[in-house]
Amino acid sequence: MKCIPTIDIRRPIRTALAVLAIAAVPAGAVAVPAFAGPSKASAVTTAAACATGWGSLPEASTFQGLGHLTDVRTGQHACFDRIVFDIDGKPSWFRVEYVKDIFTVGEGKLVPVRGGAKLAIVLLAQSYDETNHYTYNPANYDELTDVAGYRTFRQVVSAGSFEGETTIGLGVRARLPFRVFTLTGPGTTSRVVVDVAHSW
Repeated sequence: MKCIPTIDIRRPIRTALAVLAIAAVPAGAVAVPAFAGPSKASAVTTAAACATGWGSLPEASTFQGLGHLTDVRTGQHACFDRIVFDIDGKPSWFRVEYVKDIFTVGEGKLVPVRGGAKLAIVLLAQSYDETNHYTYNPANYDELTDVAGYRTFRQVVSAGSFEGETTIGLGVRARLPFRVFTLTGPGTTSRVVVDVAHSW
């Protein structure tokens, strides 16, 4: 008796069924890889999470401290960029406001500052002591700190220290909301802090 080879007809049937099943799935239901970039929904969520309630009008303190500027530092945070002024003494009186241009104190010379907007930061804290020795003498007066890669800050410049006041020019990306506050310590030192938000 001749042996007839057995043909497995289940495999082509399964294949045909799989093809029919794929064809029956609506095009919109097929899963596709997600884009790496943030979606509009996530951008809105981030903006809502970073809502500060700050404004862009001038801010000034109502007290006067006696101290000297010893350092200027900057840092990046999730919702804002921060600049800190270290004071050797009590918290300094301050005035922070958006201006058209930054000028040197005493001489009134224009100081070029990068950015779409400029903040003038005036502190009642000179950068030299009673013997005219510098308490803060940066290596580069046009780049007090390196803010390359910051989302909001563009440049930090010194406009000089004269008659007890020190003026700092802060170039930012645009006119964005900011806040100013002071901190005391450690010891007899204090700090003036300016935060500028990444967005409204």
